[in-house]
Amino acid sequence: MSSTPSVTPRWLTAGLTRVFAAAGLSDRAAATVAEALVDADLRGIPSHGAMLTPMYVDRLRRGSVTTAERAEVVVDAGAVAVLDAGHAMGVLTGDQAMALAVAKAHELGAGAVVVRRAFHFGAAARFARAAALDGCIGIAAANTRPLMPAPGGAQPVVGNNPLAIGVPRAGGEPVVLDMALSEAALGKIRLAAQEGREIPPTWATDADGRPTTDPEAAVAGMLLPAAGHKGYGLALMIDVLTGVLSGGAFGAAVQGLYADTATPNDCAHCFLALDPARFGLAPDAFASRAEELFAQVTGGRRAPGVERLLLPGQLEAERHREASASGVAVDRSVLEALERTAAELGVELPPKEVSQ
Repeated sequence: MSSTPSVTPRWLTAGLTRVFAAAGLSDRAAATVAEALVDADLRGIPSHGAMLTPMYVDRLRRGSVTTAERAEVVVDAGAVAVLDAGHAMGVLTGDQAMALAVAKAHELGAGAVVVRRAFHFGAAARFARAAALDGCIGIAAANTRPLMPAPGGAQPVVGNNPLAIGVPRAGGEPVVLDMALSEAALGKIRLAAQEGREIPPTWATDADGRPTTDPEAAVAGMLLPAAGHKGYGLALMIDVLTGVLSGGAFGAAVQGLYADTATPNDCAHCFLALDPARFGLAPDAFASRAEELFAQVTGGRRAPGVERLLLPGQLEAERHREASASGVAVDRSVLEALERTAAELGVELPPKEVSQ
């Protein structure tokens, strides 16, 4: 029997919506969080998908995440704003913050919104893509608890802080870069541990700084930065743009998602939007110039055996289209965890719809 059955996106979204509603979110908020998690699964990013549900629900039940749907606007000054999320669901306040950044960009050419006292917002690509679909270049970033050492260090001092950049395209799916600044996201390591499989030795170290293929040892150890000092340096700067700039938590003050679910995560976010129409180019010039660049990249000479050259996010967009039609693959352990969480909440999941 396959360990990754395919279920319909409709069933998974409906089931998650019921669970989050039972955990205290409004129907609208529950549906939004469910949609965001299922979207990540559809794009082939299970580390940011339905597997997060038990942890999210545990935090809602223990009070470290609130059922509020919007962040408080504490600063609104021209092109910039500061929001206090009050530990509400990160997907909800992230949507709010990027919408505000985009509105400012359409009015002023650029919008910058930072969020303090925030909670995990899932896949950063969601927010960069939303800005791009509204005609703006979108940038989203977040800080995490320290997970990576400085070069030569023996303790974690910076998070694997995610960064996403979305670029609008005329009549097409935006080009979206989404990356954590570690060699691999912690969620992927946790998923490997949950599935009982090894990880590459380049992903993480154990608690003593030795490279490891054991995901459990990696969780207790340190992630390795992507590109060495370059990934470390960029992660540090993102902590400045999120935690330091927002007046929120940064560095060691940011708490782990799984360490103590009764303690707020207390991360911080940064959302930027740029309206290309306000940069002095003729109408539609940005889109045509961007397409020219993309064509140069994908039309480049390929190495032997390589069938095509891809743009950032292209594979994820293709997986989303395919999975939306054929079904989303969800590991059996994730489905079992979802069923246990629903049972704990007294929720009956809809009759399972398995894709053929």
